[in-house]
Amino acid sequence: MNSGGVLTVVIADKSTIVRNGLSAVVKRMPSRMVRPVEVASIDTLLNYMLSHEPEVVVVNPMLDGLFDVEAFKGDHPGVAVVALATGVLMPDVPSRYDAVVNLYDTPDTIFRTIEEIIDSDDDSDDDSNVLSQREKEIVVCVVKGLTNKAIADKLFISIHTVITHRRNIARKLQIHSPAGLTIYAIVNKLVDLQDVKPLL
Repeated sequence: MNSGGVLTVVIADKSTIVRNGLSAVVKRMPSRMVRPVEVASIDTLLNYMLSHEPEVVVVNPMLDGLFDVEAFKGDHPGVAVVALATGVLMPDVPSRYDAVVNLYDTPDTIFRTIEEIIDSDDDSDDDSNVLSQREKEIVVCVVKGLTNKAIADKLFISIHTVITHRRNIARKLQIHSPAGLTIYAIVNKLVDLQDVKPLL
């Protein structure tokens, strides 16, 4: 993932107004130079991907019916895929994407979402079994019994980012329960035993 230089963000939506608006927002991202690329259909997106490898694709999940995000991510594993919510999303949609941006999000929220998925992906480029600092913070929060919303509030990130981190943690550690994470956190000295005693 590109941690410096120009960041390419593809914006895929039928609406010219939505594409133009989001392009104008991401161009103002303070921490990076962003080059937005606008596409209006899945065919155009897939054709673009044949000769380009952008860092981020922001796509309306309902573009041309239902966007097959799993197949897309399988073909382009290095690309972060963000759902562009222009209406109500089906409950299972957010978990399939790396993050979600909403039509009504502020520019700061959009900037933060993009930064978080880039940072998360940079972390995952390291040894896949080693947790990033952010992932360790989330493990500690889970062990202490915080909900996804409480973790998001505590760490000043979105709930969708928390879910993405938790999915990455489960994949890296092959641990799928809070009890398993508690044992991992104790063994790796992320928490003191007295911090988790009430949870055992």
